[in-house]
Amino acid sequence: MGTVTIDDGTAIFYKDWGPRDGQPIVFHHGWPLSADDWDTQMLFFLQHGYRVIAHDRRGHGRSSQTATGHDMDTYASDVAALTDALDLRDAVHIGHSTGGGEVARYVARATPGRVAKAVLVSAVTPIMVKSDSNPGGLPIETFDGFRAALAANRSQFYVEVPSGPFYGFNRPGAKVSQGLIDNWWRQGMMGGANAHYECIKAFSETDFNEDLQQIDVPVLVAHGTDDQIVPYADAAPLSVKVLSDGTLKSYEGLPHGMLSTHPEVVNPDILAFVRS
Repeated sequence: MGTVTIDDGTAIFYKDWGPRDGQPIVFHHGWPLSADDWDTQMLFFLQHGYRVIAHDRRGHGRSSQTATGHDMDTYASDVAALTDALDLRDAVHIGHSTGGGEVARYVARATPGRVAKAVLVSAVTPIMVKSDSNPGGLPIETFDGFRAALAANRSQFYVEVPSGPFYGFNRPGAKVSQGLIDNWWRQGMMGGANAHYECIKAFSETDFNEDLQQIDVPVLVAHGTDDQIVPYADAAPLSVKVLSDGTLKSYEGLPHGMLSTHPEVVNPDILAFVRS
């Protein structure tokens, strides 16, 4: 574990486990979480001989609680600084939710040789908010509601999201894990309220279509069909349509947080893609 200091003084916390000569896999977390959300995947890929790296986005987890920079351009620039500092080559970048958007923007702009493949899991790509050009998106009022709930009582909001739609625990017959709920709350409350508030705009209103068009490495797009946070129909199929070398993997009935609820299903599929 360590930190990389960005030019503006921001300290980006990261974990770096495994053999230095192993192929790097870089994990990008969702909102409003941290690198800890990838522990299950990091252990899985570590056991298969990979070097695994995960960072806390600025304003999240143990990274600096900055006043500025809560936008996808800055997030991608921070990742570039981290990969340069660690001199990562032929890396696989895996992003969940907001982290999927971060992966798309970073990979589209990455220095040749830095990236071998990418994986977008339950990603916010190509764009979430509803507009004339994206009629299937979610109305802006949905995200205004997120902001209002965060500003009014962030701690309570961070109980309600994982207890309900994030992991699908609000579905009949769902097997609820209090540990997952508590860990989601813990990670969320580690970060800065201002960063989380502004990140809602970044993940919901950023258009990633151009980024996806520019990506020239193989990309796996994995998404659960019962995703209540990033609805399947307006995300995964549209992302694959734009990518030049994209593969769609759909998971019937799985939720947004399927990496945590069903790692035994998703992890082997990602491993097979990385090895292919």
